[in-house]
Amino acid sequence: MSAVKFGVLGAGFIGRSHMNSIVDNEEAHCVGIFDPSAKLADDACKNGQADKAYATAEELIACPEVDAIIVASPNTTHAELAVKALEKGKHVIVEKPLALTGKQASGIAKAAKKAGTVTLVPHQMRWTGAAQKIRKLEEDGELGKVYYTKTAWLRPYGIPGWGSWFTRFDESGGGPLIDIGVHMLDLSLYLMGGVKPVSVYGSTYAEFGPRKLGLGTWGTPDWDGFYDVEDLASALIKMDNGATLHLEVSWAANVSPDDATPRISLMGTEGGAAMTMGAKNIKLTGMKFGQSFSIDSPVPEVEARKNMLQHFVECVKTGEQTIAPVASGMVNNVVLDSIYESSKTGKSVDIDWASYQ
Repeated sequence: MSAVKFGVLGAGFIGRSHMNSIVDNEEAHCVGIFDPSAKLADDACKNGQADKAYATAEELIACPEVDAIIVASPNTTHAELAVKALEKGKHVIVEKPLALTGKQASGIAKAAKKAGTVTLVPHQMRWTGAAQKIRKLEEDGELGKVYYTKTAWLRPYGIPGWGSWFTRFDESGGGPLIDIGVHMLDLSLYLMGGVKPVSVYGSTYAEFGPRKLGLGTWGTPDWDGFYDVEDLASALIKMDNGATLHLEVSWAANVSPDDATPRISLMGTEGGAAMTMGAKNIKLTGMKFGQSFSIDSPVPEVEARKNMLQHFVECVKTGEQTIAPVASGMVNNVVLDSIYESSKTGKSVDIDWASYQ
């Protein structure tokens, strides 16, 4: 098979990130871009990131030259565009979060199963050297049974695009929990190895966003808009094997900047492993009965997107499924739904997986 030909839906920051990875990959090529902003789409073509700007998403999806579609548009459009691409028999990458809700995500998963094509939800942290090392330790039994995991991404401030779709629940699906928390949830479930969430107890808080405090530089504010999402969330997630995952995430919180880096710690019956993800490097540490030791992890997150795209390309060429198919994204969405529901009711939520089949 020659180079995998991509069509990208969305020429914003994330879409451009995908196109840059394609440009750097000799086995991939971007033949088309669509964005509601004709200028952004034209700029991508002028910059050599895509061959042609298309007038509509449907036109690009239907293009017979396109092998794979990347959905890098706003959250509200993920489900509709992904299903359309799958129904056309395309391989699909759908940006996180896969959908706004578990039910929407289930619809994508069903369409993917029917299409039989290769799918991927780009949780790029899975492709860091540290994550791959921990996954190997877990698979080889070096950690024993991972019975407790802690993960957090606590930004002291960083609320994106106040008043825009970022901070409107009906358009974003939530605040930091669905924005950055989904990365930590996904990575934790991946590293814990084949566990299935069965119940959730969660709490969400909006202490700063409604007061227009804790704002970041990401996104374009809409001061005529509104803020109805959380700025901090926490949850305890119980697995089918008895293990527990403790998740904490914020866009704004009175925490030390030292605590602001994404982190995860797995505790097993035979050993443990922890990773802290800084801006330019990842610290990876192993534990054995109270003694710690360093583990080499040469691949930082900045290279993870390139590794992720190469993995997808190889799967398209071989017909094998990726390590992060839409089914994994559906699990994330269902857990997020359960956290929001638990926060509203103040009660633990049991997950009824049969309702998503």
